[in-house]
Amino acid sequence: MELNKFFVKAPLIPVICQDERTGEVLMLGYANEEALQLTMDTGTAWFFSRSRQKLWNKGETSGNFIFVSKILSDCDDDTLIYVGIPKGPVCHTGNRTCFYTTLWEKEEQA
Repeated sequence: MELNKFFVKAPLIPVICQDERTGEVLMLGYANEEALQLTMDTGTAWFFSRSRQKLWNKGETSGNFIFVSKILSDCDDDTLIYVGIPKGPVCHTGNRTCFYTTLWEKEEQA
């Protein structure tokens, strides 16, 4: 498969990680072509850190890897979903998912 088609618009693309068992969104990261290839080669989630400007394998220091079983692309080929099974909490705070803070919730109408 030609991976470079995903990086025509930008060198980094957003990658959503989703738990294959529950459908829960776990985190959002960014991948370059090398990170995507490493994910496909190793079966674990790889990203490109925008702050550190380097590749990183989710779980390399914590042991909380995401074992990727499928990669989905959106209709524009500019966003991916890594579908897999997390080993332990995904968020660096120790939470199961990075999306644990409610920003807004519609109040019920009486």
